Parts: sequence; C-alpha cells; structure tokens
Amino acid sequence: MISLVMDTSNSYLAVGLYQDNVCLEAFQEKGSRRQSEKAIPTLKEVLDRHHIALKDVNEMIAASGALTSTIAITSVYYFIAARIVLAVGESGNFPAAIKVTAEYFPKKDRAFSTSIFNAGSTIGALIAPVSIPPLARYFQSIGVGNGWEMAFVVIGALGFVWMGLWMFLYKKPNANPHVNAAELAYIEQDNNEQEAKSSDSQTTNSDFDNQKISFLQCFKFPQTWAVFFGKFMTDGVWWFYLFWTPAYISDVYGFSSDTATAQMLIFVLYAITMLSIYGGKLPTIIINKTGKNPYVARMQAMFIFALFPLLALFAQPLGNYSYWYPIIIIGIAGAAHQSWSANIYSVVGDMFPKSTIATIIGIGGMAGGIGSFFINMGSGLSLIHI
Repeated sequence: MISLVMDTSNSYLAVGLYQDNVCLEAFQEKGSRRQSEKAIPTLKEVLDRHHIALKDVNEMIAASGALTSTIAITSVYYFIAARIVLAVGESGNFPAAIKVTAEYFPKKDRAFSTSIFNAGSTIGALIAPVSIPPLARYFQSIGVGNGWEMAFVVIGALGFVWMGLWMFLYKKPNANPHVNAAELAYIEQDNNEQEAKSSDSQTTNSDFDNQKISFLQCFKFPQTWAVFFGKFMTDGVWWFYLFWTPAYISDVYGFSSDTATAQMLIFVLYAITMLSIYGGKLPTIIINKTGKNPYVARMQAMFIFALFPLLALFAQPLGNYSYWYPIIIIGIAGAAHQSWSANIYSVVGDMFPKSTIATIIGIGGMAGGIGSFFINMGSGLSLIHI
C-alpha cells in the first residue's frame, strides 16, 4: 500500500511518501512565496526518485489542513476526463436557460430575467464553502469512503432532480395552464406589435421565430461572429478574477484560503457581484424612459458596463491602504461583467429566431471558454517568468 501525505499553505509545504506505514521519504520547506505552487513539481520529484508513476499511486493522498480530506489520484488524466464529462453535462444549461427567457419574457425584460438566473451561480458559490466541507466531513465520520466522494454524489444527484423537474413541469407559455390570458399577451407583446406593423407582409414574427437554421448555417451570419468574439474577449475577465483572487489574497496579504479573513473577503466579493441583477434592469429603464427599441437600449447598457472593469486599474495601488479596496473594486468589475453578459445573451434573442437561440448561445459559450483558457494560461505563464 502506497500513501502520500501532503500539506501546503501560504508559506509551508510538506510531502511524505509511505509504503506499508514505513516512511520512504519526507520533505518539508518553509519559504516566503506561495508554497502551493511547488506542490505538484515536488510531488513529481519524490515519486520519480522512488520510480513510482502517478498512475501507480492507487491508494491515497492524505491532505491535512483546515479542510482535511483524502484525495485519490489514480491519474491526473482521469481527473481531466471526469472534468470533461462534467463540462458536457453543464454545457446545455445556459443555452436552454436563455431560450426559456426568450419564450417567457418580452425583449425589454429579457436582460433582467437573465441577470436573475445568472446570479444563481453566484449564490451557489456563496453556499458551497459552508455546505460542501461539512457534508464531506459527515460522510467521512460515518466511514463512507473519504467523505468527498459522497459530497460529489449528493451534489450530482441534485442535478438529476433539477433535470426531472424541467422535463416534467416545463411547458411553453401558450401551453402552460398556469399562464393566464393577460400574462400571455404581455409575453407575446413583441409578436403582436411586429405583426401589427407588418400586416401587409406575408412573413409574420411567428414565422421568423419558427425558422430553422442549421448549426453550420449559423456561422454564415455576421451576428454569430459578433457574439463569438464578444464572449471570447470578455469571459476571461470574469474567470481571471475568480481564479486568481484567492492567490492574490494569499500572496499579497498572507491570508491562506483556509483562514476566516480570506473566506470573508471571497464571500464579500461574490456578494458584490450580485449587483449584476440591477445591471440587467438597466435596458428596461432605458426603454421605458426613452422609448428606444430593446437592441439599442442593450447596446447603450453594455457600453456603460464595459467601462466599469477599468476600475480594476486602481485595485493594486489602493490595496496598499487596505485589502478591502481591491476586493470591492474586483467585485464591482465582476458585477459589471455579469451585467454585460446578461445583455449579450439577450441580444441573441433580438437577432435570431427562437429556434436558433440555444445554438448561438452554445457557440458563444464555447468561444468564452476558449478565451478564458488562453487568458488564464497566459496569466499563469507570465507569473512564472516574473
């Protein structure tokens, strides 16, 4: 039985390799830089010296610290494969959700409704730190594996419950018995207005919404590429902040992620991003006050939100006075990004028929993922050489 014990924090790294409870090698180091960055390279060096491949460690890595857990590392490639499967399962969420908002809300309200459901991911991020670790510790205490496995199973099972509710309860507005005539008229106001304006035309708004466009045909429209590059260039900003902020807090202020201060800072940051809900309301306000069409109102709102991330330029200088300044500024920049995203999602419904909305959102999501990958990888590589 081969076991590997590893503990890493802001300035401390310890690795111990055991076989049948006999210590083969122990390594400890304390330094000024973030030691967790050296954890994987050090782990590889220890395993190489004892001629143990990563895939051969079919036992456990006992990771001690504030979140004591045991992590199985049969292979890092298995982990990547599992993450790909998770991504495939998650990928249908946003396209389907955006299509639902297009079916249940008129154009002027879509950005607001999108910002509300988009805030759900932030709420989940706020709940996770206070729910997942206790759940894992509970299962570990009753002897069910190492705890974290069942935490994955429980959270995954909730996804099937959510899927079942959608499959059996969701109906389009015109087929939903809970939607009355007044509500249906409000939902379909765009269709009614368009048909009234084009009563002499042979093509109605309903015909447009039912128009079928194949996946490959979508790429022939410049609007598709506008969404593609809009997501490609901006999604990385959001993930850059979320990915690197814990490291920033740890390296600059010395608060490792298991400290109460670091957890409070991250909680506040996520809470500030909830302001994006009001960002989705801005186009509706512009429409009601100026009478502009939804597309123009959304473009104006997106321009305003695009300016807010510039505040991040002041995060580092102000951080010399208090760690709260960069947290608040990054939170505001994140809220602006989420507001911008809610509107670009809604723009798709302005430009494409409802039957194609999910496809375009999927293409945009793919572009955002690619852009985020390159931005975060580039950030990591640049830090290595600084």
